[in-house]
Amino acid sequence: MATSGSGTGGTLIGNGGDGGNSVQTDGFLRGHGGDGGNAVGLIGNGGAGGAGSAGTGVFAPGGGSGGNGGNGALLVGNGGAGGSGGPTQIPSVAVPVTGAGGTGGNGGTAGLIGNGGNGGAAGVSGDGTPGTGGNGGYAQLIGDGGDGGPGDSGGPGGSGGTGGTLAGQNGSPGG
Repeated sequence: MATSGSGTGGTLIGNGGDGGNSVQTDGFLRGHGGDGGNAVGLIGNGGAGGAGSAGTGVFAPGGGSGGNGGNGALLVGNGGAGGSGGPTQIPSVAVPVTGAGGTGGNGGTAGLIGNGGNGGAAGVSGDGTPGTGGNGGYAQLIGDGGDGGPGDSGGPGGSGGTGGTLAGQNGSPGG
Protein backbone atom coordinates (compact mmCIF):
# COMPACT_ATOMS: atom_id res chain seq x y z
CA MET A 1 0.00 0.00 0.00
CA ALA A 2 1.21 3.46 -0.80
CA THR A 3 2.01 5.98 1.89
CA SER A 4 -0.93 7.76 3.48
CA GLY A 5 -1.04 11.52 3.75
CA SER A 6 -0.65 13.29 7.05
CA GLY A 7 -2.11 16.43 8.54
CA THR A 8 -0.16 19.61 7.88
CA GLY A 9 -0.14 23.12 9.25
CA GLY A 10 -0.83 24.38 12.75
CA THR A 11 -3.68 23.78 15.13
CA LEU A 12 -5.77 26.55 13.55
CA ILE A 13 -5.31 26.21 9.80
CA GLY A 14 -3.96 23.23 7.91
CA ASN A 15 -4.77 20.87 5.09
CA GLY A 16 -4.35 17.13 5.11
CA GLY A 17 -1.65 15.73 2.86
CA ASP A 18 -2.49 13.72 -0.24
CA GLY A 19 -2.09 9.97 -0.17
CA GLY A 20 0.55 8.46 -2.41
CA ASN A 21 -0.18 6.70 -5.68
CA SER A 22 0.61 3.01 -5.86
CA VAL A 23 2.70 1.91 -8.84
CA GLN A 24 2.99 -1.58 -10.29
CA THR A 25 6.69 -2.43 -10.31
CA ASP A 26 7.18 -6.15 -9.68
CA GLY A 27 4.79 -7.64 -12.24
CA PHE A 28 3.08 -9.80 -9.63
CA LEU A 29 1.26 -7.89 -6.91
CA ARG A 30 -1.09 -4.93 -6.93
CA GLY A 31 -0.97 -2.02 -4.51
CA HIS A 32 -3.61 0.21 -2.98
CA GLY A 33 -3.50 3.97 -3.01
CA GLY A 34 -2.69 5.75 0.22
CA ASP A 35 -5.45 7.49 2.16
CA GLY A 36 -5.55 11.26 2.23
CA GLY A 37 -4.72 12.85 5.56
CA ASN A 38 -7.33 14.49 7.74
CA ALA A 39 -7.11 18.23 8.24
CA VAL A 40 -5.82 18.74 11.76
CA GLY A 41 -6.99 22.24 12.68
CA LEU A 42 -10.19 24.25 12.67
CA ILE A 43 -9.92 25.27 9.02
CA GLY A 44 -8.60 23.17 6.18
CA ASN A 45 -9.34 20.57 3.56
CA GLY A 46 -8.78 16.85 3.70
CA GLY A 47 -6.14 15.37 1.43
CA ALA A 48 -6.97 13.41 -1.69
CA GLY A 49 -6.65 9.66 -1.80
CA GLY A 50 -3.97 8.16 -4.02
CA ALA A 51 -4.61 6.00 -7.05
CA GLY A 52 -4.39 2.23 -6.94
CA SER A 53 -1.86 0.37 -9.05
CA ALA A 54 -2.48 -1.80 -12.06
CA GLY A 55 -3.25 -5.44 -11.47
CA THR A 56 -1.49 -8.33 -13.14
CA GLY A 57 -3.92 -11.22 -13.17
CA VAL A 58 -1.14 -13.51 -11.87
CA PHE A 59 -1.22 -13.58 -8.07
CA ALA A 60 -3.57 -10.66 -7.59
CA PRO A 61 -6.34 -10.43 -10.19
CA GLY A 62 -7.83 -7.00 -10.44
CA GLY A 63 -6.47 -3.53 -9.89
CA GLY A 64 -5.59 -1.94 -6.57
CA SER A 65 -8.23 0.14 -4.85
CA GLY A 66 -7.98 3.90 -4.58
CA GLY A 67 -7.27 5.53 -1.24
CA ASN A 68 -9.99 7.26 0.73
CA GLY A 69 -10.11 11.04 0.92
CA GLY A 70 -9.25 12.71 4.21
CA ASN A 71 -11.78 14.54 6.33
CA GLY A 72 -12.11 18.30 6.39
CA ALA A 73 -11.21 20.32 9.47
CA LEU A 74 -13.57 20.58 12.41
CA LEU A 75 -15.09 23.95 11.54
CA VAL A 76 -14.56 24.76 7.86
CA GLY A 77 -13.18 22.42 5.26
CA ASN A 78 -13.96 20.16 2.35
CA GLY A 79 -13.47 16.43 2.35
CA GLY A 80 -10.76 15.10 0.08
CA ALA A 81 -11.55 13.23 -3.11
CA GLY A 82 -11.23 9.48 -3.23
CA GLY A 83 -8.49 8.04 -5.42
CA SER A 84 -9.13 6.17 -8.64
CA GLY A 85 -8.94 2.41 -8.72
CA GLY A 86 -6.11 0.88 -10.69
CA PRO A 87 -6.70 -0.76 -14.07
CA THR A 88 -6.14 -4.40 -14.82
CA GLN A 89 -5.16 -3.83 -18.40
CA ILE A 90 -1.53 -2.78 -18.66
CA PRO A 91 -0.79 -0.91 -21.92
CA SER A 92 2.39 -2.90 -22.59
CA VAL A 93 0.55 -6.24 -22.35
CA ALA A 94 -1.42 -7.25 -25.43
CA VAL A 95 -3.41 -10.07 -23.82
CA PRO A 96 -6.33 -8.82 -21.69
CA VAL A 97 -5.56 -9.15 -17.99
CA THR A 98 -8.32 -10.69 -15.92
CA GLY A 99 -10.27 -9.19 -13.07
CA ALA A 100 -12.10 -6.02 -12.21
CA GLY A 101 -10.47 -2.66 -12.03
CA GLY A 102 -9.78 -1.45 -8.51
CA THR A 103 -12.59 0.03 -6.46
CA GLY A 104 -12.58 3.81 -6.25
CA GLY A 105 -11.82 5.38 -2.89
CA ASN A 106 -14.50 7.06 -0.82
CA GLY A 107 -14.68 10.82 -0.51
CA GLY A 108 -13.88 12.41 2.84
CA THR A 109 -16.35 13.99 5.23
CA ALA A 110 -16.61 17.78 5.33
CA GLY A 111 -16.29 19.92 8.43
CA LEU A 112 -19.32 21.72 9.83
CA ILE A 113 -19.16 23.97 6.78
CA GLY A 114 -17.89 22.49 3.54
CA ASN A 115 -18.52 19.97 0.82
CA GLY A 116 -17.98 16.24 0.96
CA GLY A 117 -15.29 14.81 -1.29
CA ASN A 118 -16.15 13.06 -4.53
CA GLY A 119 -15.74 9.31 -4.78
CA GLY A 120 -13.03 7.89 -7.00
CA ALA A 121 -13.67 6.14 -10.29
CA ALA A 122 -13.36 2.41 -10.67
CA GLY A 123 -10.33 1.22 -12.59
CA VAL A 124 -10.72 -0.09 -16.12
CA SER A 125 -10.96 -3.85 -16.45
CA GLY A 126 -9.05 -5.73 -19.12
CA ASP A 127 -11.71 -8.39 -19.60
CA GLY A 128 -14.95 -6.55 -18.88
CA THR A 129 -15.34 -7.58 -15.24
CA PRO A 130 -17.54 -4.95 -13.51
CA GLY A 131 -15.82 -2.55 -11.11
CA THR A 132 -17.26 -0.33 -8.38
CA GLY A 133 -16.94 3.41 -7.92
CA GLY A 134 -16.28 5.04 -4.55
CA ASN A 135 -18.93 6.72 -2.44
CA GLY A 136 -19.18 10.47 -2.11
CA GLY A 137 -18.42 12.00 1.28
CA TYR A 138 -21.11 13.75 3.24
CA ALA A 139 -21.51 17.30 4.44
CA GLN A 140 -22.46 18.06 8.02
CA LEU A 141 -24.19 21.42 8.55
CA ILE A 142 -23.78 23.57 5.44
CA GLY A 143 -22.49 22.16 2.19
CA ASP A 144 -23.08 19.66 -0.58
CA GLY A 145 -22.45 15.96 -0.46
CA GLY A 146 -19.80 14.58 -2.77
CA ASP A 147 -20.67 12.80 -5.99
CA GLY A 148 -20.23 9.06 -6.26
CA GLY A 149 -17.49 7.81 -8.54
CA PRO A 150 -18.40 6.03 -11.78
CA GLY A 151 -18.25 2.28 -12.04
CA ASP A 152 -16.61 0.37 -14.89
CA SER A 153 -17.89 -2.25 -17.33
CA GLY A 154 -21.43 -2.09 -16.02
CA GLY A 155 -20.40 -2.11 -12.38
CA PRO A 156 -22.18 0.09 -9.83
CA GLY A 157 -21.23 3.68 -9.29
CA GLY A 158 -20.73 4.98 -5.78
CA SER A 159 -23.54 6.57 -3.83
CA GLY A 160 -23.76 10.32 -3.50
CA GLY A 161 -22.99 11.85 -0.13
CA THR A 162 -25.67 13.48 2.00
CA GLY A 163 -25.91 17.26 1.93
CA GLY A 164 -25.78 19.45 5.02
CA THR A 165 -28.63 19.36 7.49
CA LEU A 166 -29.07 23.14 7.36
CA ALA A 167 -28.30 23.83 3.71
CA GLY A 168 -26.91 21.78 0.88
CA GLN A 169 -27.65 19.25 -1.81
CA ASN A 170 -27.04 15.54 -1.90
CA GLY A 171 -24.30 14.35 -4.20
CA SER A 172 -25.14 12.55 -7.42
CA PRO A 173 -24.66 8.80 -7.63
CA GLY A 174 -21.89 7.59 -9.88
CA GLY A 175 -22.80 6.37 -13.33
